Amino acid sequence: MARVKGAIVVDEEGCKGCGVCVPACPTDVILLAEKVNGKGYHYAYMENPDVCTGCSNCAIVCPDGVITVYRAKVTA
Repeated sequence: MARVKGAIVVDEEGCKGCGVCVPACPTDVILLAEKVNGKGYHYAYMENPDVCTGCSNCAIVCPDGVITVYRAKVTA
């Protein structure tokens, strides 16, 4: 049976660190980085990439549209 494996890519320089994506993630994949981007914001990143399902909730709620979601079927 195939399952879906997801991944996100965050435009780190475009992210303003609002954190709206963090609670929107049902699998607790996203956190805000300790480091800051060129504008001084703590950007979002994938803390637990292995559990991402590619649900796209983070991209939907992102006010700046800096999150891209990828999904792939994994057969096991």
